[in-house]
Amino acid sequence: MKETKSTCPYCGVGCGVIIESQGDQITGVRGDPDHPANFGRLCTKGSTLHLTASAEVTRQTRLLQPMQRLERNAAPQPVTWDTALDTAADKFAAIIRDHGPDAVGFYVSGQLLTEDYYVFNKLAKGLVGTNNIDTNSRLCMSSAVAGYKKTLGADSPPACYDDFKDAQCLFIVGSNTAWAHPILFRRIEDAKLANPAMKIIVADLRRTDTAEIADLFLPIQPGTDVMLFHGMLHLMLWEGWTKPEYIAAHTTGFDALKTTVRDCTPDKVAQTCGIDKADLLEAARLFATSAATLSLYCQGLNQSSSGTAKNAALINLHLATAQIGKPGAGPFSLTGQPNAMGGREVGGLANLLSAHRDMSNATHRAEVAALWGVPDVPAIPGKTAVEMFQAAADGEIKALWIACTNPAQSMPDQATVRRALERAEFVVVQEAFATTATCAYADLLLPATTWGEKTGTVTNSERRISRVRPAVAAPGATRHDWSAATDFAQRLEARLPTRASTTLFPYLLDNEVGAESIWNEHRESTRGRDLDITGLSWPMLDAQGPQQWPLPEGASTGRIRLYEDGRFPTPDGRARFVDTPYKPLAEQREARFPFSLNTGRLRDQWHGMSRTGTLGRLFGHVAEPVVQMHPQDMARRHLKEGDLVHLTSRRGSIVLPAQASREVGMSQAFVAMHWGEEYLSGLASNGERLAGINALTTPAFCPDSKQPELKHAAIKILKAELPWSLLAAAWLPDGTALSTRQQLRELMKEFPFASCVPFGAGGALSAGAADRTGLLFRAAGHEAAPDALLARIESLLGLAAADTLRYADVRHGQRRAARLVRSTDVAGEAHLEGFLLAGDTRAEAWITALLRGQLPAQSFGRQLLRPGATAPVGVAARGKIVCSCFGVTETAIVEKLQGCTGNDEQRLAALQGALQCGTNCGSCIPELKRMVRTELAEAAL
Repeated sequence: MKETKSTCPYCGVGCGVIIESQGDQITGVRGDPDHPANFGRLCTKGSTLHLTASAEVTRQTRLLQPMQRLERNAAPQPVTWDTALDTAADKFAAIIRDHGPDAVGFYVSGQLLTEDYYVFNKLAKGLVGTNNIDTNSRLCMSSAVAGYKKTLGADSPPACYDDFKDAQCLFIVGSNTAWAHPILFRRIEDAKLANPAMKIIVADLRRTDTAEIADLFLPIQPGTDVMLFHGMLHLMLWEGWTKPEYIAAHTTGFDALKTTVRDCTPDKVAQTCGIDKADLLEAARLFATSAATLSLYCQGLNQSSSGTAKNAALINLHLATAQIGKPGAGPFSLTGQPNAMGGREVGGLANLLSAHRDMSNATHRAEVAALWGVPDVPAIPGKTAVEMFQAAADGEIKALWIACTNPAQSMPDQATVRRALERAEFVVVQEAFATTATCAYADLLLPATTWGEKTGTVTNSERRISRVRPAVAAPGATRHDWSAATDFAQRLEARLPTRASTTLFPYLLDNEVGAESIWNEHRESTRGRDLDITGLSWPMLDAQGPQQWPLPEGASTGRIRLYEDGRFPTPDGRARFVDTPYKPLAEQREARFPFSLNTGRLRDQWHGMSRTGTLGRLFGHVAEPVVQMHPQDMARRHLKEGDLVHLTSRRGSIVLPAQASREVGMSQAFVAMHWGEEYLSGLASNGERLAGINALTTPAFCPDSKQPELKHAAIKILKAELPWSLLAAAWLPDGTALSTRQQLRELMKEFPFASCVPFGAGGALSAGAADRTGLLFRAAGHEAAPDALLARIESLLGLAAADTLRYADVRHGQRRAARLVRSTDVAGEAHLEGFLLAGDTRAEAWITALLRGQLPAQSFGRQLLRPGATAPVGVAARGKIVCSCFGVTETAIVEKLQGCTGNDEQRLAALQGALQCGTNCGSCIPELKRMVRTELAEAAL
């Protein structure tokens, strides 16, 4: 067995991993105890990376050779790399020649490595001569970039992970850190345990798992963050909690801001934000008077039409109270993707240039042009993400190159995005997974390497650069993203008028040396800049491990935190207060659309789930797509748990089951961002195919950062009158679940509502055995589905076998099937291998429990086929899986807690000792603590 040190490909925490491999197969993964981001810890997603990289997953999901569509809507055919790249070069050259360089666009990803990003940026801006290159980081981090630049002078997060242990007050706003950045949340828990005097404030729309650790929770109304921050500053000024000496010595612009916040009185702020005045005062006091205050924030601030203003208003608080440039203090943006920071470093956005240079600065443009050896770099900012797809939909952009991202799932206003993909004359999708929704629109598909195969670097949230190393050889004909982009660039260079005296892309292809030479060129571009890394090298990263920037030539280590000397990277060395008036949301709730829709992450899933969605166990915690609503809102609309509802915005409509949740405020609704058409679909009454949650979200964006307001849309919620329902689920033979899901996905189009998700056996992760996987298919319609369609579903789920029990009542639209299979480990008994309930699905809870628990079911044959049959004695729903690592269910936890005694800590310890839940990755600990408290409170009553 070989061991390879690398970096996790998920969130911006940047955890180190050790990959175990044998031959060409990854067999295991564990946290790297020497990596300073995680010290050996991994979350549920990271700890299952080896399972999502299995040979079976690769065979069923990976794009392993170039594919070309000769006609739209035709099946793609395999071609050679030479044919693929020559075709792409011919198409792009012709469009550029006929329509100009701005007729093409490149849309890339925060999951690319820095070397990939650098080549794409140089390709667009240096070779083609267009700034039409943007990234899905625009959807998550561009407001943080703009906020840092406006206030501190550069996109340089000043804090670090070590600041958690030094903070005396932690202000978490717009971030469900417990789910989105679980390993950082473990460090917060450690810091609180070591320093019980630390105060934690959480401001959020929902009472999330993160709020469970809060000393003070501020349940603000959607979009009111700026008003909250201004109200806090108003009180700080009134109470004398600001630091006039620091303001005078190190900042400018405070007087204008004081005028604005003067009107943000406690009464006005409390009414606007929906919080108590006393809580507002306490938040201001804790923030300002603490010895060290650290702010953590993420998409709740960024994904907003006022995203830059929210970021700047929060940073204003730090500057006003001198809570910056010292241990435990500072505004700390938590990066969403593994290398969104690296993409920002190389200027991989439509308005930036390499090494944090500005497109609008003529000197900066000249510096980059000289570095690349081209006469100039275009001065006009390119189209950002929303603008790029709108331009393609309008016919202005005629060719799109999309790399390592899935805009047909992740972009807002899916109707416009899909119109863009359909109208563009030529679409290239460079992707590791053939299963993403965007692949269906590609004229050319280029197979890319992925985690465990790639080589290069990434930068995490604390400015720490880590190496990414290959553990196994690239499968099939896959190539590194930088290598494919370089090869294309060299071919395109030969077809376009010469802009440079020598080749712009001299890098060796498919070679470690090539990747390092790209990185060295990027390194040189940083000389003298705020992120100077001229003292860093790949050998240093290999010998000394991950390093933080800046690390200029002559330095031995990077800088832990920034601005300790009170000097900022601005012309006069002073930070800027930004006067940011409060503005309401782009879409206000009103009579026709009375609900605020909020989107966010799930604990165990990642983005569009092209990777995590291959593993059934990761659906244990949240099994299916739902819309969460406050119980009172459901009661007023006569909705019961599981009732289907129409969610409708000004752009589209989808159907989802309703779920009561007290985490959600009144007149609000929450849907996880991950549910695209790959898992959630249907057919609208006008024949239009529904395209997941982003059929609803708005393309309205922040005027400064151009980041769309994915966090809020005004919607209405109406009960869906779909009287006929269907539920089918089955365990599937090894290696078939993913291909079966692809076939079922095509059948989802036949129903007004349909969802299809995997499920797993949920055993102990540490056992190392491959998970058994099943599929659950749920649908609803106005009338019973045709027998042929139901027969097709049964066949795909293995229910067409001769040993399947059946019941049918055509007149009443009833159909039931159940397959019992003799168990090898339960003598004389059989277990349920799969079932279909059509027409009457009331028995789903106990039948699903039989299936997932693989319980003895031989004696329940008649009840399985009887519509509306009640649960047999001893068979009950298990509840959701709380601990994904050990498959521990909600029911098992509640039962075990009833026998535990002592205080909260003692009961939690007893629970963990008995069931092992929370003893591996720790992602479930916040939920376990809440269950312990709830059970103790109920016992007291």
